[in-house]
Amino acid sequence: MPTAEAAERRRRRRTALLDAAGSLLTEGGPPALTFPALAERTGLATSAVHEHFPSRAALVEELCARVLLLGTTRVAAAMDAAPTPRAKAESYVRAQLALTADERHRAVLACAAHELNEAAAERAHAALGGLLDMLVDVLGRLGHEEPRLVAGLLQGVVDAAVRHLGHPGSPPPEAIADLAARVALDGVSCLPGDGHAGGRQQPGGAPA
Repeated sequence: MPTAEAAERRRRRRTALLDAAGSLLTEGGPPALTFPALAERTGLATSAVHEHFPSRAALVEELCARVLLLGTTRVAAAMDAAPTPRAKAESYVRAQLALTADERHRAVLACAAHELNEAAAERAHAALGGLLDMLVDVLGRLGHEEPRLVAGLLQGVVDAAVRHLGHPGSPPPEAIADLAARVALDGVSCLPGDGHAGGRQQPGGAPA
């Protein structure tokens, strides 16, 4: 039976391997992520790498899960810190776009998109469900009659903004985030059941 010390040593090695895998992907893309390169980067034998991750697919799936967990934690924290439902919806947009500006986050998810099998991709997608549920709750508090549908539409704005990040000729990330937040919030505020029975919300502002 492994001792506590041995278990901790194994945990540290696994963490080091995942850190190194993220760095290799960021630096050189998917071709750079090989078990020999991981072994060299961490100072472990290649056989030791295989003890932790029996296949490249297993490594990529766990690396993706780790990046998604860190990302969803950051977005959830930003939403929790926002003082009003409207501010929480804005935080949902801005925090996600801030994540995609992170090179490691972007590199890992790009690799996972091409290499995860269908079952693994579904597990990764499920990890994002908690964030969408938070947004649905926020939209419900704003009075929307179809909060889950509206949440999906708002996520579409985020996804469209992500596709423009880093493209030649695109505005800076900060400008894209500002525009995406305005489009999302103006759209949320003009739909029926926006929680502003006393007046129509003006673009980017308070109810008239």
